[in-house]
Amino acid sequence: MKFFDLSVPISNRAAEPNPPHIMYHGHEEGAKQAADALGVPIHAFPNGQAWAVETITISTHNGTHMDAPYHYGPLSEGRPARTIDLMPLELCYSDGVVLDFSKKAPGTSIEVQDIKEALQSISYTLKPLDMVLIRTDADKLFFDPSYFSAHAGMSASATRYLLEQGVKVTGTDGWGWDIPLTIQADQYRATGDSSVLWEAHYVGTQMEYWHIEKLSNLDKLPHPFGFKIAAFPILIEGASGAWVRPVAIFP
Repeated sequence: MKFFDLSVPISNRAAEPNPPHIMYHGHEEGAKQAADALGVPIHAFPNGQAWAVETITISTHNGTHMDAPYHYGPLSEGRPARTIDLMPLELCYSDGVVLDFSKKAPGTSIEVQDIKEALQSISYTLKPLDMVLIRTDADKLFFDPSYFSAHAGMSASATRYLLEQGVKVTGTDGWGWDIPLTIQADQYRATGDSSVLWEAHYVGTQMEYWHIEKLSNLDKLPHPFGFKIAAFPILIEGASGAWVRPVAIFP
């Protein structure tokens, strides 16, 4: 089998509106911590060095992560929305398919017809539980200030179309699943229509689904389907999302 990492790193250099903060504690500092904790001299450790550790201040939506239905609202399909610790594990390992919208302009909306044409171009028919990944190539700008608005986004109707085919888990290499938030805000100010705000996410309040944001390397996959994806989120009690390291597995 061949494995492809589809995640971006947790990094202080990430061009996110609220980037994580990583403090790196080196081996000398580790020796001091160990000496203080154990009541032994620092020189008791080889070369005065002990463990290296990191302290991270981070949002559950930094880096490559999975959104749970609870992220979209308190209810999904009329029931209390499930948090990330309640995600069925069988949904985390499934057949993957990549739909290529890398030629679509950043900030534009991916509609139902776009989905149908992308599927037709690769001669693929969706089946229940396929994990559908949207390629925009925004991940190439992960460390660039333009990253936040560098992706084409899914419309509510296109999202609903995928779910109607039995899809439960989706993903994008963009910062978010919808079009960029700044463009949503511009549209609202221009029209007064609140339905333009977070429209694709809000589909999850009516039809339960889980999606992954900030994927990467979708352009590196040798074929748009015929592979498995393993994407298990970190178990965080009661959380709206969690970090995930998706891997595409080709035979």
